[in-house]
Amino acid sequence: MKVILQQEVKKLGKKGDIVEVSEGYARNFLLPQKLAIPATNNNINDVKQKKASEERKRQQQLDEARVLAAQMAKVEVTIPVKSGEGGKLFGSVAGKDVAEALVAQHGIEMDKRKIELKDTIKALGTYQAVIRLHPEVTTKIQVHITAQ
Repeated sequence: MKVILQQEVKKLGKKGDIVEVSEGYARNFLLPQKLAIPATNNNINDVKQKKASEERKRQQQLDEARVLAAQMAKVEVTIPVKSGEGGKLFGSVAGKDVAEALVAQHGIEMDKRKIELKDTIKALGTYQAVIRLHPEVTTKIQVHITAQ
């Protein structure tokens, strides 16, 4: 019997997959648990339309991320920080500080978890921060650390 999986089933397939299973397994387990629906022509067409819609949405998000990455590549952020002798900072600069500076200076809202710094910034100077805009798209921005 052919069924369309409504969610991932271990050792069987992912959501939206059309799989062949024994009639008893389908009737007694998959269908009552709402893990699958029968693979009728209407149901197959619905699943294909949903997959196409999700693919278009995913592609649109990817395109938007690429456009934003091109714009973000030109962005530079300056963060004034209290420092001591020799350019050492009191504390350090983290992704949270970079995110706050992006909002204050450029009006760009960015989740602090998407901003990656190679190391914690503990001295004055210019650094690069990597921003993950999408699983497939990243960009780099310049971060200038100046004395307050």
